Formats: sequence, C-alpha cells, structure tokens
Amino acid sequence: MKLTLKIWRQASNVSKGSFETYELIDLHPEMSVPEMLDVLNEQLILEGKEPVAFDSDCREGICGQCGFVINGNIHSPEKGVTTCQTHLRSFKSGETLVIEPFRAKAFPIKKDLCIDRRAFDRIIMAGGYISVNTGQAPEANSTRISHELAEEAFDSAACIGCGACVAMCKNASAALFTGAKISHLAMLPQGSVEAGKRVKSMVAQMDAEGFGSCTMTKACEAVCPQGISVANIVRMNSEYWKA
Repeated sequence: MKLTLKIWRQASNVSKGSFETYELIDLHPEMSVPEMLDVLNEQLILEGKEPVAFDSDCREGICGQCGFVINGNIHSPEKGVTTCQTHLRSFKSGETLVIEPFRAKAFPIKKDLCIDRRAFDRIIMAGGYISVNTGQAPEANSTRISHELAEEAFDSAACIGCGACVAMCKNASAALFTGAKISHLAMLPQGSVEAGKRVKSMVAQMDAEGFGSCTMTKACEAVCPQGISVANIVRMNSEYWKA
C-alpha cells in the first residue's frame, strides 16, 4: 500500500517546527505505525537526510513511550490501543496521514515527535510510592483484601503514563494520570498510612508542573489506551479533601 505522510519536524524545543511531506510505497498492511516510520527513516538515511525522531520501546502497548497524534486522533484512530498497536490496515492505501506530537505546555517537544514526559516522573516522585522498611518480606496473606478490591486497585495501576489523557484534554489536565496513581495505593491497606501526605504532595506537584484543571469532560477516559476510568479523578478529589 501507498501512504503520504505529513510529519511535524522540529529540531529542538526552541526551534520553529513545520510539517514535511514524504511518500512511501510498498508498505505492508500488517506493519505497525512505528515500523512504518522505521521504513521512512531507512529511506531518509540512505538519502543523507535527518531521520524522524520518535519514541518507542516495548512496541507491545505496555510502556507507553510511543504516542503521537495521527489525523487528529490521540495515539490511533482505533479505540483502546497505543500507537505501536496501530497497524497500517487501519488506513486506506493512498491516504494522507498527518502525524504530530502530543501538545501540552507540561510536555515540551524535544525533537520532531519526541516529547518530554518527565513531569509525570516528578509527580510520582512526590509521593506515588509506599515507604517500607527493607528486610524480610511479610507473608502474602497476612493482610487480606477482597478479590474485588484487588481487581479495582489493579485497574487503576494499569495506567502506563503515556500522556494521552493530557494531550486530549482541552485544559491539558493530568488529573486522570495523577488520580490513577493515587487511587491504586489509596485502595490498598498498605497505602493508607501515607495517604494524606501522598495526595497533597502529588496534587501540589501536578499543579506546579503546569497542567491545567480538570473540568470532567471525560475526554481523557475516551482516549486512554488502558481504559482508565474518571472514577479515579473522583477518588483523588475525595482523598484530597479528606486529607
């Protein structure tokens, strides 16, 4: 199949970017989008040109490192998948794909399609963990919780931190990400000891990073590849006011 790519090129976070157009032919429909960019970059390197910079790691929808906007769709035109899980069979031969990075003040562009997501790391560092004394691990069944609660906490912990929620939100809010990270610890007895300190620190760091406010449009939930629910935002607010 044949595709025309209009890709955002930007040398650095202080450079002025623009779209550049490329033509690719003989693409296989079962290729993923990152694999398509690999083909483009091989072509650009052979032509002595600068390859397109983009992030990817596991390419299995687990790490969340890939991710950009394709024809206005965050990650993918398909629902519930990351960019690396999007295959060219999702598009028609001869179609034009407009590809650009996630855009948010707190996610500055590093180069081309690469963005700086370290704001998420700093939110986690502010309290997204449980402090424990090292030593012999306790017996697994010494702290019992219901299967339903464990499943609910796991659903929140499934957030891969890709940033799709921020990119889709009209306010560039990180409430879904932060809410999920707070929720999965708040629901477990191991996380209750530091719950108050944790939620106040993580919310303060989220605000300090420049993310916008949540107005509960649920756009974040609609594009989250892991199906993280906005119920996590409700729980974050509840934990915050309780603290």
